[in-house]
Amino acid sequence: MAPRDGSQERTGTPDSVERGIATINTLRIGVKAFVEKDGEKRKAEILSIQSKKGEPNYYVHYEEFNKRLDEWIPASRLDLSQEVEWPQPEAPTKKSQKSTAPAPKSATLPKQIAGQKRPRISTTATTSRKNSETPELSTTTGNAAKPARPSLVGGKENRPGSDGSISVIAPEITTDTPKGEDSELDLVDIQDAAAAAKASNLQHQAPYSREEEIEKLRTGGSMTQNQTEISRVRNLGHIQMGAFEMEPWYFSPYPSTFTAAETVYICEFCLSYFDSNQTFTRHRSKCTLLHPPGNEIYRDSSVSFFEIDGRRQRRWCRNLCLLSKLFLDHKTLYYDVDPFLFYCMTTRDEHGCHLVGYFSKEKESAEGYNVACILTLPQYQRKGYGKLLIAFSYELSKREGKLGSPEKPLSDLGLLGYRAYWAETVTDVLLDHEKNSKDGKGSGEISVEEIGALSAMTTNDVLHTLQNLNMLRYSKGQHVIVLTEAVLEAKEKAKAKEKAKGLTKRRIEPERLTWRPPVFTASSRTWNW
Repeated sequence: MAPRDGSQERTGTPDSVERGIATINTLRIGVKAFVEKDGEKRKAEILSIQSKKGEPNYYVHYEEFNKRLDEWIPASRLDLSQEVEWPQPEAPTKKSQKSTAPAPKSATLPKQIAGQKRPRISTTATTSRKNSETPELSTTTGNAAKPARPSLVGGKENRPGSDGSISVIAPEITTDTPKGEDSELDLVDIQDAAAAAKASNLQHQAPYSREEEIEKLRTGGSMTQNQTEISRVRNLGHIQMGAFEMEPWYFSPYPSTFTAAETVYICEFCLSYFDSNQTFTRHRSKCTLLHPPGNEIYRDSSVSFFEIDGRRQRRWCRNLCLLSKLFLDHKTLYYDVDPFLFYCMTTRDEHGCHLVGYFSKEKESAEGYNVACILTLPQYQRKGYGKLLIAFSYELSKREGKLGSPEKPLSDLGLLGYRAYWAETVTDVLLDHEKNSKDGKGSGEISVEEIGALSAMTTNDVLHTLQNLNMLRYSKGQHVIVLTEAVLEAKEKAKAKEKAKGLTKRRIEPERLTWRPPVFTASSRTWNW
């Protein structure tokens, strides 16, 4: 597969890209061609090719644009009068070189199976060959392999990428090296895997290896956390949820049979999904759920918040993760919901409580995160609900007596939302402190730590916000916080914009929150096997 921006990876060799004139018959995956988009010609990379009603359709990614704009296009939108860029051949990796070189490794195989009465050449050779490629895992003892397991079970809904400062063991988990058998248990539902393995043993003399079993479940639509090339192609065309019909932004591992459906129908209360209107209508006539299956811990005149335990409501939370993956690119965990609490925001009417958005939170976060994953559904975006979700997460941190911060990395929209909330919160704290000092209720000085304590924000987030707003200055040998005119003007403009749109400021009223920090045992924080 050709890189997204090959010019950044090639140094001083711009002519190494192979260009030429292509036809419909010679186009293949990885080719970069010009596509008509909104009346302009834009360069796009072909990620997938399908034939619909006898005509080829191409799934393309536009260069320098977000993945949510990827789409299926007909051949008529391709401009083949201009030269295209052909994909470069993949360079052989060290792993493939090791697997093709080693006659000595295969020579040692008979010694390993010499003591067996009935050697199985095909399956054992495959397993031994895979193990020989990763001696650091195959030769590890059981005690040495255990540290990798708590990270998967204690889990992250947004797995950190290259940021090594977040977790020391994250780089080991996110590498391409195959994991041991213990760590593979968290990739799929263990009960389904066990049932599949049992059925396989009845039909075949030689059982599937774990790698084959994982691959079989993945290609059949199983929910895994492995990021593969298939996740680059959005698999659902449209979804209907309540009174809204939406176009998904990203790939989500719904069952493979749903990819052929023109519209996927999702029940807005139980979040079950159906590939036809008939089965969805039958379900709605029987579904009795009118709100998220948890405790209502907050209610005001407009919204309600529900707390759901991922261990007690496993199916509902898995359906919620599947739905949120349609609109989150960085979300990589769908099945292991047991270690998380889900806080869902809803609006109320005579028909029930309609899901607006949610955030998830680890029951026990070693890094002190107060949010693992956060999402406002597209039909409710740009209405102030996202900032309300963030404010509620910090209100819970205040009740816990802790400082909180969202888990990294944030999505693009999530980062914008948090920056706006942090800027507004820090400015409000400084204005309130200035007002109290003028009234004689304060000392006139405030530190970064005091701002964090008043807002439940970590010191790093406060410093990051002050630096972005250019409010941190150096004077007379020390750093001082300056409330600049630009910040005050921006705040006034935001108020005027909300007033012009007729939007009322949504706020969390702490006195309406009925909640105590839950206490969990070790067994309730992980899978209950």
